Amino acid sequence: MKLALYLPNFRDTVTIKELEDLTTLAEELDFDSVWTLDRIVVPEASDRQELQNSFGYMDGFPNALPVTSHGQWFQGWPLLPWLAAKTKKVRIGMSITDTPYRAPGVLATECATIDHLSDGRLNVGVGSGWMPEEFAAASAAHIYPKKHKHVRETIEVMQGVWNNDLFEYHGEFADFDRCGFGAKPLQDPLPIWFSGLKSAERSAKRIAKYNLAGWIGIQDDPEGLADWRKAIDAELQELGRSIDEIEMSSMIWFVITDEDADQTPAGKGTNLLVGSEKQITEMLKRYQEAGLTMPMLWPPFTDVPVSKTLDDLKRLKEDIMPKVEAS
Repeated sequence: MKLALYLPNFRDTVTIKELEDLTTLAEELDFDSVWTLDRIVVPEASDRQELQNSFGYMDGFPNALPVTSHGQWFQGWPLLPWLAAKTKKVRIGMSITDTPYRAPGVLATECATIDHLSDGRLNVGVGSGWMPEEFAAASAAHIYPKKHKHVRETIEVMQGVWNNDLFEYHGEFADFDRCGFGAKPLQDPLPIWFSGLKSAERSAKRIAKYNLAGWIGIQDDPEGLADWRKAIDAELQELGRSIDEIEMSSMIWFVITDEDADQTPAGKGTNLLVGSEKQITEMLKRYQEAGLTMPMLWPPFTDVPVSKTLDDLKRLKEDIMPKVEAS
């Protein structure tokens, strides 16, 4: 089981030094990857729990974000070249790039450049987004009803740009004649990860059709993860492929507590990786059996200082993972 760190760049208060300390430790501990979060705005309506949708489309969650509209967070995409310069071996990516906020051709060339800056360590995570208010702030409100089509076209443009000396595309959101787009990525293929939080079938079809590298969920329990894995495997098998060819990941809140935590099932609000060392060890064993290949450890939005997360990451790597790997 690989380990990934989901940087807490989306918080009411966080410093670049804290993000750097977390990244440095992840590399020292031989984590597979470090990921940032894509967030452009927090609407004031969120402070009143009056967003149009619940957080991340997740059942049981409020129509609000966990960070206030006055929060001082950092946008995830500009952090990627900075991460490339600050690290030497850990992979980097953003979970998840909401493609409707970006022009497909521009995103394709930016990814190729960052792959060079990182010496071939970029993961490209893509998804459709979920918050209409953010679409409006990104001047993409007109795309919201067709956001899934935008993801499809973006994947096709990226793969076309990366794999051809000259490339043309004629779709709804990208329409251009044959062009050269500069340097190709160092990685061949440059891995694309897909995040689809609502429909296992849609996610499975995207991963299978476009030969994607992995899937990223959010707060999935072992049983739910097994369902996603089964759906994706069925689509891959039709193409003569295996689920073992892709990475299965999920963004999961992570804190080690002194005493056992309440892990009573509460949908995606369950404290899956929030608990004592024993609880987290047992949960990671269950995840391993369910087919999770890379938990994306997500420090909570509030009440847990970065200094605590630094200690928890060390304990996870040095004390917990040997027990998981031995099971």
